[in-house]
Amino acid sequence: MIALAYNDDISIETLENAVQHPDCGADLLFVGRVRGVYKGQIVQYLDYEAYDKMAIAAMQQIADQALEQFEARVAIVHRVGRVYPNQISVVIAVSTPHRAASYDASRFVLESLKQDVPIWKLEVTEQGQAWKQNHKPS
Repeated sequence: MIALAYNDDISIETLENAVQHPDCGADLLFVGRVRGVYKGQIVQYLDYEAYDKMAIAAMQQIADQALEQFEARVAIVHRVGRVYPNQISVVIAVSTPHRAASYDASRFVLESLKQDVPIWKLEVTEQGQAWKQNHKPS
């Protein structure tokens, strides 16, 4: 399951079910939420935008790479539109034969998603607003 969600109904259970496989003994779930405070500023909301067709293709490519590198079955859903503090913005589910690969695959998928997928966010705080570009953390 690779998808963009245009409302706040991301089913964690659906993502978990999408990656389950009899050959896999380790499932890992990452749930990303909007922070209420970022760098000392109170966040009112984030507005996510995506180039849908490219975003889905890039997410699928990441899932394919995770399967090749880690034997990971991957499901990814990322919100698009307005997301308020404490609401879910992204969910990544991975399932692998062994636990270490689940951790490695999950980190790979998350970092690749932030680096390579055309999803942008407008962060709106009490002090103003700013577009945030995805990038790998240093």
